[in-house]
Amino acid sequence: MLAGGFLLVVLLAAVLAPLVAPADPNQSSLLDSYAGPSGAHLLGADGIGRDLLSRLIFGARTSLLGPALVVGVSLLLGIPLALLASWYGGWVDGVIARVFDLVYALPGLLLAVLTVALFGPGLTPAVVALSIAYIPFLARIVRAAARQQRVSPYVDALAVQGFGVLRITVRHILRNIVPVVVGQAAIAFGYALLDLASLSYLGLAVQAPTPDWGVMVSDSDALLKGYWLQVLAPGVLIVLTVLALTVVGARISGEKPPGYLRRRRPAGAALKDRAENDRTPVGAAA
Repeated sequence: MLAGGFLLVVLLAAVLAPLVAPADPNQSSLLDSYAGPSGAHLLGADGIGRDLLSRLIFGARTSLLGPALVVGVSLLLGIPLALLASWYGGWVDGVIARVFDLVYALPGLLLAVLTVALFGPGLTPAVVALSIAYIPFLARIVRAAARQQRVSPYVDALAVQGFGVLRITVRHILRNIVPVVVGQAAIAFGYALLDLASLSYLGLAVQAPTPDWGVMVSDSDALLKGYWLQVLAPGVLIVLTVLALTVVGARISGEKPPGYLRRRRPAGAALKDRAENDRTPVGAAA
């Protein structure tokens, strides 16, 4: 719930940025260069006097838009291929699986760097390259979940009743694996956010002066001068957002939460439960 609440706050801040941001993110004032936290600038100002809090709020827009496009395009292209492979199997499944393996073997960041080298830096080339790289990441999981549904008795019953392949796969199989798809999409969203932030840090995706968390982390001049908050604040937001997406995605898809989030039981609790389970009533045994 904490992770979901944090994501909701970040999303609302991105959507309502013009209303909640205290200042224009690109308005500079050299008199406020590297100003500390104050009433005028709650988190201080950067090297040219731009309000840091406003840039963080507006930066949420570009930082979330790119990953959303990557995951959306990957699902749009990957889900039909995954359902096709799971339904027909055989050589169709084999060909699609080999294509997924081939694309999966290509590092996403390397593919994005090559694309940017060909078409120039910008968010669009990076999103296109990462979308291709993320197709097998999501489609392989959808394919595995759909194959489990494919052998279920209800699928055979629907086929006997005369329902078509498209209706069975979309209205029944896909609907039953929605939690897995949504959960893995949330996890992939976090990975895409990290990749795009890394590319923006290198100057290959979002370009300054556009407010973006990855661009703000690359402000090495502020770090060298001792103004660590200029770099720490966007870095912490990236880490917390990715962590929250991972926790929420794992919970939605039905995976067990990470070990550090589970409440630890006493050392003898497991042995006690095992002993109680071994006590079979006489009537039950008879």
